Amino acid sequence: METDDLPGTAERSRQLIGLLADERRLRAFAAVALGADSAERVAEATGLAAKDTSLALLRLREQGALTVRADGALAVSYDLLRELARQERPTRPSGGDVLATFVRDGRLVRLPAQWTRKKLVLRHIAEQTFEPGVEYPERVVNERLRAWCEASDEIDHVTLRRYLVDLHHLRRSEGVYERLADA
Repeated sequence: METDDLPGTAERSRQLIGLLADERRLRAFAAVALGADSAERVAEATGLAAKDTSLALLRLREQGALTVRADGALAVSYDLLRELARQERPTRPSGGDVLATFVRDGRLVRLPAQWTRKKLVLRHIAEQTFEPGVEYPERVVNERLRAWCEASDEIDHVTLRRYLVDLHHLRRSEGVYERLADA
């Protein structure tokens, strides 16, 4: 089966996973992947009955997971698998993915090690915690940031405050903090 004929890569991937969710088909597929090149050898390798083997191989061939080579031997459709893997390869995590990893229920689980992700999480905290142009005394800043740290043993409100000031999300002047308007 040509990958150009696929209805949609995500849909095709789901179909393939569903196909392999059946134990008999998975065992038959694995046997072919390990070198069984005929229905008889697949049945022998898997311990499946001849009827079950035939049905599993038929379904695997219909869905394109297996092919029959010119010499009549069964083979895994590695080209199809590679194409599906290429199409399904995740891109760089979006901001929402990063936030979902490090922020849960309005609490910071931990700060990312990667600096670009860390900046994204800190910006989110600043935007969710402080209004632009409003002045906050240090006591209020500490209380609000402490709430973010309740779920984490790795980070404290003082570190968060320092990062927010260093990244210019907050401006500090004489114990008063202000969130700067976004540029």
